[in-house]
This record gives sequence, structure tokens and C-alpha cells, in this order.
Amino acid sequence: MSNASNPQTAPKKSREENPQNEHEQRVLRGPLQTEQGITTLEDTVVAKIAGVAARDVPGVHDMGNAARRAFSAVTDRIPNSQTNVAGGISVEKGEVQTAIDVTVVVEYGASIVDVGNAIRRNIIDQVEGTTGLEVIEVNVNVVDVHLPQEDENPSQPKREIDLQ
Repeated sequence: MSNASNPQTAPKKSREENPQNEHEQRVLRGPLQTEQGITTLEDTVVAKIAGVAARDVPGVHDMGNAARRAFSAVTDRIPNSQTNVAGGISVEKGEVQTAIDVTVVVEYGASIVDVGNAIRRNIIDQVEGTTGLEVIEVNVNVVDVHLPQEDENPSQPKREIDLQ
């Protein structure tokens, strides 16, 4: 049988006539795309990197909203449980760029402006250096301030007077 008796589709015919055009048509965007292949990242990868970077900033007491922090407090008491480092992090990721939202509790006395800027710098440095993605924005949402007296005997409620 010859090729004349089997009609070929146009894309297959053009590939056979010009085999290098597939490589020429692939537009490489960013360091995650090379001639040898493409590396893809899940949102959770970026969220974990950003979470660890945010927690490393002095003045950050905890991450996430009240419900997430309460859930973490319970799971932290379970033996051999893992800390959710991505808690308090929301990621929107494209092929070459990402935007990150961070929800934090700041220590009392720390400058919220300085902590927010340090979180941004650290997340941008870590995510761009580790993943190759361009971080286009990091939004920091401070949901609470941790007071020092909140650490005093948290398991027992305070009483104004003793009952007799």
C-alpha cells in the first residue's frame, strides 16, 4: 500500500513535510519550560513554600483565621501529626506567575508594617528562588494580635473571685 491510497490529515502531512516546526512552534515561557520538557507545580507546593517563609519572619505568632488556628491547636496535640505549613496561605498560580494571600496573627509590640513587609520580602525571595515563578503580589491580612497574657495558663479559665 502506498501513501496515495491512504489519505493523511493535514496536521500529520505538514509534520512529515516539516518535522522541526513542532519545536519552533513551542514557545518557552519561564524557567519551568525547556526544550527537554515542562515542569509543573501544584498550588500546594507554592503554598507550603510561602507558609514556611512567612512563619520564619520575626513577629509572626500564627497563621490563618480563627477556625484554622483552632483546628491546628487540636491536631497539634495528636502524637505524630504534621503541622499544616500551608495554613493561612492562598495561592493563585499560572504558568509563570503567582499571587499569594497570607493571613497572620502578629505578636503584640511588633510593627505590623515591618512584619508585613518582611513577610512579602521573604515569600517573594523563597518562592521565586525555589520555583522559578514570578511573584506578582503578596497580600498580607493581619487578623489578630497575640497578647503576652494569652499564654499564661491557657488551659484554666481566669476567675475574678473564688467560689465557696
